[in-house]
Parts: sequence; C-alpha cells; structure tokens
Amino acid sequence: MKAEAVMSGANAGQMEGYIILTHKFYREGRKWVALCDELGTSTFGRTLIEADERLQEAISCHLNTLEDVSERERFFKDHKIQFYRARPTQGIQIRVSADSDEFIRPRIQRIPTGITC
Repeated sequence: MKAEAVMSGANAGQMEGYIILTHKFYREGRKWVALCDELGTSTFGRTLIEADERLQEAISCHLNTLEDVSERERFFKDHKIQFYRARPTQGIQIRVSADSDEFIRPRIQRIPTGITC
C-alpha cells in the first residue's frame, strides 16, 4: 500500500502527518557536518551521533516555526516537499548525487501540530 501524498487547502497546515527528508553527513576536519537538503537546515557535532541529534533538534525547530507562523503549506509547496497523512511504508525513494565522502539516509519525519521548540 503506497502512502497518499496530500497538500491542499488550509487544512494541510493544521493536520498531523509525515514528510520524507534527506539527511547528509560528512566529515569536515574533526567535526561531523549534518544537513537536511529539503529544509536547508544544517548543524555539526563532534561525533556522528551528536550531529544527528543536533540535526533532529534543528529540523524540529524549523518545522515548528513554520507551523507557528502558518507558513508550512507554502514552504512545502515551494520546496516540493510532499505531505503524507499516513506514515509512508513503501515506495520511499530519494535521488541524490552522492559524494564518496558522504553518508546519506532518508528519514520519515512526523509532523505534529501545536508543538513549539
């Protein structure tokens, strides 16, 4: 069963759902850099785990801010981010040009409403 992508009307900004994000990690000196392509969110850490945790926190703050200022629907549309009502379980594909020094993974991000960072 494929997840249904939805993004319509004012209700799209108010419903819970999911998006698929691409996380990239690479070393820069002694630090790990972590970034989310779709949101343009980036951070770093001394370890891969620390960079991942910081990226999750930055993504949550970014998404919550979009929700707080009622810009989520417009931002998702402008950045071609598909919103899913149900958690996608099949057919998840990401297309990236991978540099040999990068670690890349897709992440299904839950989008709750009414939560602030």
